[in-house]
Amino acid sequence: MAGSKEVLQIAGREVAISSPEKVYFPEIGLTKLELVHYFIAVADGAVRGVYGRPMALKRHVNGITGEAFYQKRAPENRPEWIETVQLRYPSGGVADEIVVRDAAQLAWVVNLGCLDLHPHLVRAEDLEHPDELRVDLDPIPGVGWADVRRVALLCHQVLEEFGLTGWPKTSGSRGFHIFCRITPQWTHAEVRKAAYALALEVERRAPDIATAQWWKEERRGVFVDYNQNAKDHTTASQYSVRPVPQAWVSTPLHWDEVADCEPGWYTARTVPDRYAAIGDPSAGIDESPGSLAALLEHAAKLKVKVPAARTRTAPPGPPRTRVGGPTGRRRSSMPLIEIAKAKGKDEAMAGLDRWKARHPDVVPHLEPADILVDSMRGRSSAWYRIRVNLRHVPQAQRPAQEQLEVDYDPVAEWGGAPE
Repeated sequence: MAGSKEVLQIAGREVAISSPEKVYFPEIGLTKLELVHYFIAVADGAVRGVYGRPMALKRHVNGITGEAFYQKRAPENRPEWIETVQLRYPSGGVADEIVVRDAAQLAWVVNLGCLDLHPHLVRAEDLEHPDELRVDLDPIPGVGWADVRRVALLCHQVLEEFGLTGWPKTSGSRGFHIFCRITPQWTHAEVRKAAYALALEVERRAPDIATAQWWKEERRGVFVDYNQNAKDHTTASQYSVRPVPQAWVSTPLHWDEVADCEPGWYTARTVPDRYAAIGDPSAGIDESPGSLAALLEHAAKLKVKVPAARTRTAPPGPPRTRVGGPTGRRRSSMPLIEIAKAKGKDEAMAGLDRWKARHPDVVPHLEPADILVDSMRGRSSAWYRIRVNLRHVPQAQRPAQEQLEVDYDPVAEWGGAPE
């Protein structure tokens, strides 16, 4: 009911929950108040994942069927007990971001519509030296969960060999995360270089199922995404609820659970019972920070040159003119064509369906990984780009680049350069 409110006593504070009966996950009927109670049930573990870190707010104010938006700056209308820290982005922008240290602050953030929590690599006390290295395993379309688990276990082995303790968790979607606490003595660039060296080593040992290739069209198997360690990037933290219909949770695991786990087992309705029964498998994560020295030494031996970091926003300036191919500074070696750029995913996918209907002779040649759906971070929300890789289509049957089915221009909508 609009205008309704429920006040909870949490960590010695009163936290007002607005519109508590609003349904956030329609398929299972999960309400906003139920989400708050979920986070209270796992509060120690959820706070551990974000404690003392600047946090970008990803807000689903109308639940997962509405459009989410990103908010760097802390809301001006906030209680005096909500902590912030000023964070400077590589683009030059500055934002006072929320910092969570207790369950009351956590619940207040959830009340804003934040289902998945997105903390930075650093603590508020030292913004220049990350205390975490993040391994994000991202399978390309068509790759099964069994291969994700195999790559996760290989990453565990490689991390141990380089003196790092990895703490595994499901991503709450199709991927997998491994976070490693490190002593805060290396720069953002050094942490990213270490992550890239790790990705290359995993790729070297399992080239059939793991890749360190940044460009989507060149990947195979499971992408070991080192770029989650770039300075301005954030990754969903432990016990985050992801915006998928069944409310999957990014759930910490013990390593002996990884080989048989299934991501759908862990939801906002099942994880509290698991937490009550076994506690938080990541409870010791802060007790064993490791060193990047061995990984950086390995990177030096390999003469690793890390690909340039990708920014989270589109570059400023007017749209570039298309000349016979997809836009962008880089020309791919793959035969790519661009199909749609849209504000919403459904609109982009509808454009893809129209393109397929016009080219029925091409569709049978396409493999799942040949449809490249990119979620692009805009100024305050995501937009979507769809490309098709024609590598498996016989040369004579490859359609040329056509006018886009949908041609959304995020820069024009902003009316200027990104922050």
